[in-house]
Amino acid sequence: MRMTNKIMQNNSLYNINNNKILQDKLSTQMATQKKLTRPSDDPIVAIRALRLRTSVSELTQFHDKNAKDADAWLTVTGDALSTATEVITDVIRQMTKAANKDLGSDDLTTIMEQVKSLRDEVYATANADYAGRYVFTGYRTDTTLSFTDEVEEKDLSYSITEQVKLESFDSVNYTDLGDVEGLSKGNYQDAARAGIEEQQVTNADIHRLRLAYDDTTAGVLPSFQYVDNTGTLQNFTFAVTEVSLSDTPDPYQSAIAGSAASQAIYIPETGEILLTDAAYEEIKAAVDTETEIRVTYEKDQWEEGDLRPEHYFACTANEVGADGIAIPPITYNADYLTDDPDRQKIEYDVGYNQRIAINTTADEIFTHTMDRNVDDLDRAVADLVAIEKTVDELKTIKDGLDEGTADYDLVQKQLDAAQKGYDSIREKVHNMFEHSITVMQKALDDINVAVTDNGTRSARLDLISNRLTSQKTTFEVLKSENEDVDISEVAIKLTSTELSYNAALMATGKIMQTSLMNYI
Repeated sequence: MRMTNKIMQNNSLYNINNNKILQDKLSTQMATQKKLTRPSDDPIVAIRALRLRTSVSELTQFHDKNAKDADAWLTVTGDALSTATEVITDVIRQMTKAANKDLGSDDLTTIMEQVKSLRDEVYATANADYAGRYVFTGYRTDTTLSFTDEVEEKDLSYSITEQVKLESFDSVNYTDLGDVEGLSKGNYQDAARAGIEEQQVTNADIHRLRLAYDDTTAGVLPSFQYVDNTGTLQNFTFAVTEVSLSDTPDPYQSAIAGSAASQAIYIPETGEILLTDAAYEEIKAAVDTETEIRVTYEKDQWEEGDLRPEHYFACTANEVGADGIAIPPITYNADYLTDDPDRQKIEYDVGYNQRIAINTTADEIFTHTMDRNVDDLDRAVADLVAIEKTVDELKTIKDGLDEGTADYDLVQKQLDAAQKGYDSIREKVHNMFEHSITVMQKALDDINVAVTDNGTRSARLDLISNRLTSQKTTFEVLKSENEDVDISEVAIKLTSTELSYNAALMATGKIMQTSLMNYI
């Protein structure tokens, strides 16, 4: 084959160009510090780079975002639970003090004011939020746990279905003062008070179901149903009657008087359902300790601090807008009435196939029991204050009368009856405070369990975060080894290529100066 100058020129240009391409590649690597500029440079390295980058991106999401957000949520929850623990401990301390029988009604009133303030603080703590999301309200992170002051301006009613068991029924002690109630120095001589005797003051225990709320809707009777062994809803046969506290006889007297009849007495003001002995026996005969009983009722009066029922019960909200037009009803927690209720656990992905629950729902700790117990105590102490006032007035009247007179004997009988009523109510208040200590201790135990559970999840999250840190470091190293160039090696190759390029230019220049014409 004849080698012409043109062939030599083309070959030289081709080789120089290849050298230049290599120099450009090395120069690009030097500038970017990456092995590849396009996938075609090395498909295997490119595929591995995509996989490693995906792994690093996922680990970054898990570690830098999900885990940190979850940790912050758990920290806020833990702080709120710690505050609630301290407040309830103070409540127990106050109730222990109030259980002292030597304290008078004034002392008990002062203690109750403190207890109510502490109660309000507990439920205020339950409105804790993280970055605008309320931490105890399940999926409804945009809704407070309790109503704010603006609720009083709304026309809002709820149809609420409470799911209770036989253990939810308790008994309430009632002291029937008869004509002693309302007795004062202004009416003790009235003909209606003339027959007052100690025997008129009676005491009785009444079966009761205390609803989660007081001030429930009057005129709408609650319904009772239970779920039998086949999962079918069954109705109780006892009658439900509404009796207001202002009625005569009052609901407690009606429950005692009608004990032989199978009936339930609904008190809207206190949210209590009193059961006669026959009605309670009907319930006991129909259900066992694990049977679910459903009580459906309505409430249309709400105040600031009331717990929102949508965080606790299956319910339906009906609201009328400011323009007077009814807003379509909203049903909450319908699945609570099924065999597999969703308790609204919020879970974060914090690793490959690893999820951790970050929230504690209000129904686990901030129950209605504490609020309702405080309401019961407040009413009982108010009754004690009233009967103590009656006793004090009768003692003052008696001191101003001559012994042996008809008025003196009348007042003495009235005083004996009032004193018996006072002793009964004082004993009732004492027992209620002792029982409330147990109830509050149970609430404290529930919160301590929640604190432990929250701390356990936080500790688990710390372990996961540490592992994610290690994994992220490992994958970043692998990613760097796969993609990044060795700067010193590339610098040496680039220098060598530049020398080769310059030498090639010089050699080609010398060769190209000689042609066939030089030999002719």
